[in-house]
Amino acid sequence: MHTEPPSEQDRRFLSAAIRVGRYQLGRARPNPAVGCLIVNAGRVVGIGATGNGGRPHGETIALADAGKAARGATAYVSLEPCNHYGKTGPCTEALIEAGVARVVIALGDPDPRVSGSGAARLRDAGLDVPFEPFADIRSLAQAAHRGHITRMCKGRPHVILKLALSADGGIGREGQGEGQGQVAITGPLTNRLMHGLRSRMDAIAIGAGTYRADHPKLTVRLPGLEDRSPQRVVLGRADAPEGFIHFPGTDLEVSLRALSEQGTTQVLVEGGAKIAQSLLREGLVDELVLLQGKDAIGKGAITPFPANPFDSLVDAGLEGWTVRAKRALEPDRMMVLAPPA
Repeated sequence: MHTEPPSEQDRRFLSAAIRVGRYQLGRARPNPAVGCLIVNAGRVVGIGATGNGGRPHGETIALADAGKAARGATAYVSLEPCNHYGKTGPCTEALIEAGVARVVIALGDPDPRVSGSGAARLRDAGLDVPFEPFADIRSLAQAAHRGHITRMCKGRPHVILKLALSADGGIGREGQGEGQGQVAITGPLTNRLMHGLRSRMDAIAIGAGTYRADHPKLTVRLPGLEDRSPQRVVLGRADAPEGFIHFPGTDLEVSLRALSEQGTTQVLVEGGAKIAQSLLREGLVDELVLLQGKDAIGKGAITPFPANPFDSLVDAGLEGWTVRAKRALEPDRMMVLAPPA
């Protein structure tokens, strides 16, 4: 078997395969949103990403797109091809039968049914298989497949907690009625960005108290993306309406595991203060997205942290958390945090 060393061209095509797969985030559950490119003589002849509902797989779609041009080609995949029989045959066999000569894999699959066996099956069939050849591309693939990784490794969805804070650290105003409860904090640019984040999630969740106080729609309201609204979830005791999944129990980890069993890989939690504090206290947050508006709420502000995280992570009770990104969203600002290792 001829082994071709990874090249800069391989890096570019792998990066493109990851971007192709990302388009299906929020649509591919319960399977990972895998992107695949089939390249022959430097030309892309096939392209595919995991279909809605998890089928067909990205490799299958790309091979069908390539047709006979797949013979002797290189397949670039964002995640190790599956090597087990489910509702369809394994992608490893599809790649072999199509006559692909080389498969470049951005990231190994932690699914125990696949882990390492997909690459091994391809090599056994005589294919050249560079496996995780670039550290930076591996990191990109890990970010793209974080929901699948968390589900496989922790038995629950990847949890992103999003909180919009006023200038004085509040997320709303105490009480119900006009001027109370939910308060507009962030501006149009931030709101559009967050609706885009919603569109890439499998589910969006709130606590029962937030639902009772505000009855939020939790839908994606961006032109052209309305059909990408995630499954809506209420955590805790509440009379949730039709169209919502309701987990009335008080054990959040049990509820999250139940969501995972239903195929959810990523869930965006949007409040309120009690559910946020509980998730943080129990170590169930994988990513914390904090937004801050320019105005203060003042008297009666509901504050989820003892101090404003934008001023001091330690004083806010987030010691050990790592700032992964900061961004200005005039007039707002955003900070993305990763939990302690």
